[in-house]
Amino acid sequence: MAQVTLEQVTKKFDQVTAVRDVNLTINDKEFVVLVGPSGCGKSTTLRMVAGLEEITGGTIKIGERVVN
Repeated sequence: MAQVTLEQVTKKFDQVTAVRDVNLTINDKEFVVLVGPSGCGKSTTLRMVAGLEEITGGTIKIGERVVN
């Protein structure tokens, strides 16, 4: 496994910003939980990390490789 890094990740749907400037580092063997109210961007963030949603801005890395 490798480290997952989100740097200034943003997702916009038309004029609506769903996720803004997220910075997160998840180290190898680390367990992370995203918690928040409905509509705050948890699922969208996970979909971007999984490659199911294109990001509007920023960088997602797995190890040293940029995956967005």
